[in-house]
Amino acid sequence: MERLVLDAQPVVTFLAGEPAADEIAELLRREPVMSVANAAEVVDVLVRLRGFAAGEAQAVVLSFLDELAAPVPVSLEIALDAGAIRGAAYLRHQLDVSLADCVAIATAGPGGSVATSDPALATVARAEGVEVIALPDSRGRRPPA
Repeated sequence: MERLVLDAQPVVTFLAGEPAADEIAELLRREPVMSVANAAEVVDVLVRLRGFAAGEAQAVVLSFLDELAAPVPVSLEIALDAGAIRGAAYLRHQLDVSLADCVAIATAGPGGSVATSDPALATVARAEGVEVIALPDSRGRRPPA
């Protein structure tokens, strides 16, 4: 069965009720998973950029993972794969893919898919044989195909 992995930004979009939230809600019917590393990113964004108190952000993310997306721990295999993916793909100022993005890609694995609005993540995921479900960011832009 194909594994659908959620990147952090679509979850932030969904939790914030942005215009693309309905499209993300449709994806949630496919029983997606989310790396715990990407869950940490969601908490970070909610606190740092969206004004949530830390405890509130943690509670919201825990509820999301309990009800809508299964959390996936970062195993040693996923961690090593993510490091190798980033080591091979990262080009500062050209392809600025984060380590957490590479964890999402490694969690999906070849033949899996990742839902994202991040162009760098999408580029690297495709190069790794991971299908990309291109979602709009907060400005309505999708990663190029």
